[in-house]
This record gives sequence, C-alpha cells and structure tokens, in this order.
Amino acid sequence: MRRPHVRALALTAVAAVMPLASPAPAAADRVVIGGYPVEISQSPWTVALASRDRFGGTRAGQFCAGAVIGRSTVLTAAHCLGEEALGAPLGQIRDLKVIAGRGDLLGDEGKEIPVRAVRVNPAYDSHTNAGDAAVLTLTEPLPASSVIRTAGSGDAAYRPGTDAVVYGWGDTTGRGDFAHALRAARVRVLSDSVCAEAYPDSAEGKYLADSMLCAGELDGGRDACQGDSGGPLVAQGRLIGLVSWGNGCGRAEGPGVYTRVSGAITELGAGR
Repeated sequence: MRRPHVRALALTAVAAVMPLASPAPAAADRVVIGGYPVEISQSPWTVALASRDRFGGTRAGQFCAGAVIGRSTVLTAAHCLGEEALGAPLGQIRDLKVIAGRGDLLGDEGKEIPVRAVRVNPAYDSHTNAGDAAVLTLTEPLPASSVIRTAGSGDAAYRPGTDAVVYGWGDTTGRGDFAHALRAARVRVLSDSVCAEAYPDSAEGKYLADSMLCAGELDGGRDACQGDSGGPLVAQGRLIGLVSWGNGCGRAEGPGVYTRVSGAITELGAGR
C-alpha cells in the first residue's frame, strides 16, 4: 500500500486507502478541503490524468491531475506515474490519457487525448519527494488558450503571503469523498521557514526549498488531498506549483507541499 503522504488516488478501494489519510479538519463543516466548485472554462489548463483499465470508469478513470504548459505538453507529479500509485509499471498502462476541457468527470464534453510519451524527472527522489515532476507529451495539440504561463525563478508569485488557488478532483473532506466535478481552494504561499519546521526530515518527506514550496492556511482547513496530485497551484495568473505531498489534509501543522515549477522546468527542460 502506498505511503501516506502521496496524494495520488491509489488503485486500492477507497475504504482501504482512507486509514492512511488524516481525519477531517476542524473547519470541515465550513470549508471542505477542495474549497468550491469551479468551471473548467475558468481554468482550461487544468486536466485530469486517467486510465480506465487501472481505475475503472466511475470517474472516467481519473487518478491525478496536471497542468497544460504547452499545446501538447502537460506537467504533472512524478509520483503519479510510479508503480506505487498506478498499481503496475508505467509501461503496462496502455490507456493513459489526459482529459481536457471537462470539469465534470461524469460528462462527455472536452477531449480524452492519449499520451504519446512520458518523461519523469531523473532527479526525482521518492524518499525526500524532491523533484516530483514529469512531462506528458500528447498525441494532439490543445488550443493555445488552454496553456498557462509558468513562473520562473525569482518570480513575485512565489513570495510568502501571496494568494494562490489549487485545483483538482480529489478528496473534498479528508474522508474519501472524491469529487466528480472540478474544485478549487484558496490558499496562501507560506515561508520556507514554516515549511522546513513542519517537515524537517521524517517519514512524510523532507522540505527542500530548491524544489518545493508549501501553501495553505496556518490554522489549517484549506488544502489539496488524495487524488489531487499533479494538480496546478496558480498565483498571479502563473503556474507556481504542482500538488505533491503533505501530512494528512488540511492540518494546521502539516501544510500542503508542492513541486516548485521553476525548478521542475529547469530539471526537465520543459519549456514551451
């Protein structure tokens, strides 16, 4: 069974997965983990990763998310493509697709586009979670309007206190209530010192500022969760992070940790 910090939706049944997840936060009656519903037209660069062969058709096979950074290029989390998350080696997944332009996984709008090639960050470290990024190349291009700009190193969008939004189809309460429609949550970028104190070096992982950033609320309540992995964290109209890992969901002492996009782009050579 997968390690508890991984925020991909595991192949095992939800009932088996949830003992590894945190209890619902105290604020869950007011602010669910996923925050609020959002139309896909408001974030056309948010896509679902799907495999019906591995995850069934109930939610179109969705198991992770990603962000469109080029017309045929999607950035996602490396751990989404590992055997631990997929339940089989990546090479055995014959129907890996990206679902674009579809906010409700139960609908039929948008496109399901096969993935032509996968490049996992060679610097990815599954122990510390550093470099948790991968690039998917699609078999056909998406409209230019689906592409989001990425924030480079030193961009003001990374500054602590910056308002940001995270998107995904994952667990909305911390109790295995997976969304079928796209949701978003407002969070704030937190300082590296706060993140390093929360994750010095433990079973969950180790915070490394060069390849990570964290975001949330100091008192908890808003966060990404299982099933949101690889999903975009956006600030000031630019992609700054990918949902990566954390200690539970929505905990005050365990902010969400995201792959720092500027580092991932450099390591993967994934410019548009």
